[in-house]
Amino acid sequence: MLICHCNLITEKEIEATILELLDEDAWQLIVPAKVYHRLHKRGRCCGCFPNVVETIIRITEAYHSRSQAGGLDVVSHLDRVRGLRVQFGSKTYEGRQRNNRAA
Repeated sequence: MLICHCNLITEKEIEATILELLDEDAWQLIVPAKVYHRLHKRGRCCGCFPNVVETIIRITEAYHSRSQAGGLDVVSHLDRVRGLRVQFGSKTYEGRQRNNRAA
Protein backbone atom coordinates (compact mmCIF):
# COMPACT_ATOMS: atom_id res chain seq x y z
CA MET A 1 0.00 0.00 0.00
CA LEU A 2 1.30 3.46 -0.88
CA ILE A 3 1.67 5.61 2.23
CA CYS A 4 3.43 8.71 0.87
CA HIS A 5 2.21 9.87 -2.54
CA CYS A 6 4.73 12.72 -2.73
CA ASN A 7 7.76 10.42 -2.39
CA LEU A 8 6.21 7.15 -3.56
CA ILE A 9 6.98 5.29 -0.32
CA THR A 10 5.15 2.06 0.42
CA GLU A 11 4.08 0.71 3.77
CA LYS A 12 6.54 -2.20 3.40
CA GLU A 13 9.45 0.24 3.00
CA ILE A 14 8.40 2.16 6.10
CA GLU A 15 7.97 -1.04 8.13
CA ALA A 16 11.41 -2.33 7.06
CA THR A 17 13.02 0.98 8.00
CA ILE A 18 11.36 0.99 11.42
CA LEU A 19 12.60 -2.55 12.06
CA GLU A 20 16.14 -1.54 11.05
CA LEU A 21 16.01 1.37 13.50
CA LEU A 22 14.68 -0.87 16.28
CA ASP A 23 17.41 -3.44 15.61
CA GLU A 24 20.03 -0.71 16.11
CA ASP A 25 18.51 0.55 19.35
CA ALA A 26 15.27 -0.96 20.58
CA TRP A 27 14.49 1.95 22.92
CA GLN A 28 15.16 4.93 20.68
CA LEU A 29 12.44 7.42 19.87
CA ILE A 30 11.32 6.88 16.30
CA VAL A 31 9.52 9.74 14.58
CA PRO A 32 8.46 10.17 10.94
CA ALA A 33 11.38 12.53 10.23
CA LYS A 34 13.86 9.85 11.34
CA VAL A 35 12.19 7.26 9.09
CA TYR A 36 12.21 9.61 6.10
CA HIS A 37 15.84 10.58 6.73
CA ARG A 38 16.81 6.90 6.71
CA LEU A 39 14.98 6.50 3.39
CA HIS A 40 16.83 9.57 2.00
CA LYS A 41 13.50 11.37 1.54
CA ARG A 42 11.87 14.37 3.14
CA GLY A 43 8.32 15.17 4.09
CA ARG A 44 6.78 17.44 1.51
CA CYS A 45 3.10 17.91 2.26
CA CYS A 46 3.40 15.79 5.46
CA GLY A 47 -0.15 14.52 5.04
CA CYS A 48 1.16 10.97 5.44
CA PHE A 49 2.78 11.59 8.84
CA PRO A 50 -0.26 10.49 10.90
CA ASN A 51 -0.27 7.16 9.02
CA VAL A 52 3.49 6.84 9.55
CA VAL A 53 3.04 7.46 13.28
CA GLU A 54 0.39 4.73 13.46
CA THR A 55 2.73 2.39 11.58
CA ILE A 56 5.58 3.22 13.97
CA ILE A 57 3.36 2.44 16.97
CA ARG A 58 2.07 -0.81 15.45
CA ILE A 59 5.52 -2.09 14.44
CA THR A 60 7.11 -1.03 17.74
CA GLU A 61 4.40 -2.83 19.74
CA ALA A 62 4.90 -6.01 17.72
CA TYR A 63 8.70 -5.76 17.97
CA HIS A 64 8.72 -5.36 21.74
CA SER A 65 6.06 -8.01 22.33
CA ARG A 66 8.34 -10.52 20.55
CA SER A 67 11.43 -9.39 22.49
CA GLN A 68 12.50 -10.37 25.99
CA ALA A 69 11.55 -6.94 27.38
CA GLY A 70 8.54 -6.45 29.58
CA GLY A 71 5.78 -6.26 27.00
CA LEU A 72 3.21 -4.84 29.42
CA ASP A 73 5.38 -1.78 30.12
CA VAL A 74 5.80 -1.07 26.41
CA VAL A 75 2.12 -1.43 25.58
CA SER A 76 1.04 0.76 28.49
CA HIS A 77 3.51 3.45 27.40
CA LEU A 78 2.25 3.35 23.80
CA ASP A 79 -1.34 3.61 25.03
CA ARG A 80 -0.36 6.79 26.86
CA VAL A 81 1.22 8.12 23.65
CA ARG A 82 -2.01 7.41 21.77
CA GLY A 83 -3.97 9.21 24.48
CA LEU A 84 -1.78 12.28 24.14
CA ARG A 85 -2.30 12.26 20.37
CA VAL A 86 -6.05 12.27 20.88
CA GLN A 87 -5.85 14.92 23.58
CA PHE A 88 -3.52 17.35 21.81
CA GLY A 89 -3.54 16.39 18.15
CA SER A 90 -7.18 16.83 17.23
CA LYS A 91 -7.83 20.44 18.29
CA THR A 92 -5.68 22.29 15.78
CA TYR A 93 -4.13 21.62 12.43
CA GLU A 94 -0.48 22.65 12.06
CA GLY A 95 -0.84 24.97 15.04
CA ARG A 96 -3.51 27.13 13.40
CA GLN A 97 -6.98 27.83 14.64
CA ARG A 98 -9.91 26.62 12.53
CA ASN A 99 -11.06 30.12 11.62
CA ASN A 100 -7.59 31.24 10.48
CA ARG A 101 -7.11 31.49 6.71
CA ALA A 102 -3.73 31.64 5.04
CA ALA A 103 -4.95 33.54 1.97
